[in-house]
Amino acid sequence: MANRRKTYAAQFKFERAIESIKKDNISEISRAYDIGTNVLCNWKKQLFKNGSNIFETSPDKENKKLKQKIKHLEQLVGKKEIELNVLKNFSDFYESPNTT
Repeated sequence: MANRRKTYAAQFKFERAIESIKKDNISEISRAYDIGTNVLCNWKKQLFKNGSNIFETSPDKENKKLKQKIKHLEQLVGKKEIELNVLKNFSDFYESPNTT
C-alpha cells in the first residue's frame, strides 16, 4: 500500500495557521488535527510571507501585472534590437565590395 500525502483545502490551511498564531502552540494544534508540526509551521510561514497580498487592492494587482508585462516587452525589444544588428552586420558584410 502506497503512502500518500494528505491534501488540505486552502481555507483549512489558513484557519490552522491563524489558530497556531493565536494559541502559539503548534504541537497542540498539530495533534488536534493530525497534522505534522513541520507542515503547520510551513503554513504559518506562508501566511506571514504572503498575508499582505490579502490587502492589495485591484489597482495594486493591476499595476503589478502591467509592470511584469512591461518588463517582458522590454526584454523582447532588446532581443529584437540584437537580432536586427546581427542581420544588419551580416547584410553590410555581404553588400560591401570585395577588395582583394
